[in-house]
Amino acid sequence: MRIAVYAGSFDPITNGHLWMIEQGVKLFDQLVVAIGTNPDKRYTFTLEERLRLIEQSTGGLPNIRIDHFTNQFLVHYANAVGASYILRGIRNEGDYEYERVLRHLNSDQRPEITTVFLMPPRAIAEVSSSLVKGFVGPEGWQAIVAQYVPPPVFACFLEKFGP
Repeated sequence: MRIAVYAGSFDPITNGHLWMIEQGVKLFDQLVVAIGTNPDKRYTFTLEERLRLIEQSTGGLPNIRIDHFTNQFLVHYANAVGASYILRGIRNEGDYEYERVLRHLNSDQRPEITTVFLMPPRAIAEVSSSLVKGFVGPEGWQAIVAQYVPPPVFACFLEKFGP
């Protein structure tokens, strides 16, 4: 069975993340979508909200398991859940350099785990969770944010930040 882990903070999940997940379920027998907790980050959405939003946004997709991990390197988490693959997205040159280094460091730890890189379509490639959150506030933010996040996430934005 080909098991892959697609991990991130997903604060919140975006259409780019969703594209990666949709591709991952086509490529692997099981895709573990895992929220990694970074103690240095300040999150807008709680862990419970992020788990719920991923579940609601991916509800119709097969072969997904949603999980979270804390205080663990991604490659060790992948090994612990029986994954032979780590799925990562590359949006730009900066992502490539960062992910290339991590791929080599992960391989030093667990050479049996392969990192698979995917590049999202141009329309969603440059959009990150941080960028989406940065749109909130100015007049008309709702129309912009709605373009880049799944409907359950947009509804959560409206609840948190008002219409």
